[in-house]
Amino acid sequence: MPQFIAGVDEVGRGALFGPVVAAAVILSDEAIAQLAASGVRDSKQLQPKARKRLAYQIRAIALDCKIGIASVREIDRLNILQATLLAMKRSILKLKPPPDLCLIDGNQRIPGLLIPQQTVIKGDQTSTVIASASIVAKVWRDELIVRLANKYPEYDLINNKGYGTKKHQQALQRYGPCLQHRLSFSPCQIGLGLI
Repeated sequence: MPQFIAGVDEVGRGALFGPVVAAAVILSDEAIAQLAASGVRDSKQLQPKARKRLAYQIRAIALDCKIGIASVREIDRLNILQATLLAMKRSILKLKPPPDLCLIDGNQRIPGLLIPQQTVIKGDQTSTVIASASIVAKVWRDELIVRLANKYPEYDLINNKGYGTKKHQQALQRYGPCLQHRLSFSPCQIGLGLI
């Protein structure tokens, strides 16, 4: 009986805008070899076009692939680390079949997860299954932010994807934060007169 191993990673932890997004991916050994040959690596090392192509390929050949999110309000209520772990847990719990082991990028274990887990520091650089999760999460979140950019054009989201670029921070000073800004992050408090 093959062991189902899920790779888990998140994106958007350092952003000022939008949810934190996690992906959990289960790949067969053949799929891992195929994706490694296709150039799967840490999503941050890939150009957007390559990321999108690989995300499509990963979803097509994965045994399962699920997204979990934690909302801006959850980030503000829990803190970014706990919200990140919650998003990861949500992505894992949607997987079918449930994995026998989860490889979690980073050094933080997911609290209350009843599935065996192993943290892997820099896992998105050393594990194809974690790198696959990083790509799927990044592409999914970027597409969400681009859709939200139509609603909030003043923040230059198409270019910054919710991260705190100079242009984004200038827009926060000028217009204040919107409903999708993380008010627990100090750059978002500028427009509220909190700092």
